[in-house]
Amino acid sequence: QVQLVESGGGLVQAGGSLRLSCAASGIIFSRNVNNWYRQAPGKQREWVATITNGGGINYADSVKGRFTISRDNAKNTVILQMNSLKPEDTGVYYCNARGVFNDYWGKGTLVTVSS
Repeated sequence: QVQLVESGGGLVQAGGSLRLSCAASGIIFSRNVNNWYRQAPGKQREWVATITNGGGINYADSVKGRFTISRDNAKNTVILQMNSLKPEDTGVYYCNARGVFNDYWGKGTLVTVSS
């Protein structure tokens, strides 16, 4: 059974940093496209960042230059390093692993950025 478990969320002041992790079981992250999404209160889920199975990386314009996505293949973990956090970064952050035949999601971790 596939499980994606996010961790590292919490409450931080604006300008601070958080490091989110997503650990997978039952799936090999490096064989999939790995994404982070977020959902702010009252808003639709939005894409944040991607690291492909080939290592290609893309970011939403709203986080470019502040967030860094990476993958530790040995630990089968995807990381989202978030710096210079803003109140508008508040939301539940979800890890996603997408392949040709699969689309798996974690349950999310809450990030709250206070002003």
